[in-house]
Amino acid sequence: MNTMPMHAVAWFEIPVTDLNKAKAFYANVTGYALKDEQMGPGMTAVFGYSGSTDMNTSKAVSGHLYEGKPAPRGTGSTIHLEVDNLDAALIRLAEAGGEIVSPIIPIPAGRFAYCTDPDGNSIGLFSA
Repeated sequence: MNTMPMHAVAWFEIPVTDLNKAKAFYANVTGYALKDEQMGPGMTAVFGYSGSTDMNTSKAVSGHLYEGKPAPRGTGSTIHLEVDNLDAALIRLAEAGGEIVSPIIPIPAGRFAYCTDPDGNSIGLFSA
């Protein structure tokens, strides 16, 4: 019998057309720096996290940006990124060229809004 994982998601990837511009956009919106890291054949920008990424203990989940082909605007999977202050992050997102596509939605765990990044990737910003 398989053991249920701690997290349903182990890692995520967001394709972008310009890695440096996207890295600056996401760092500005989230308030956290992204770290350049060579993974496989290409350079990536890894989202910051606290905790271990040891896959045997599954204590942290993160992901990265990579230069690739984004899905058509507003389609594809939606990655929700945690921010400290949702209202402030939404202002930064709009000022940096992203688009807010929903009102703020309250849920039991906090609040979030659907958005797109400048490449049209569907993202959510979440605050507990």
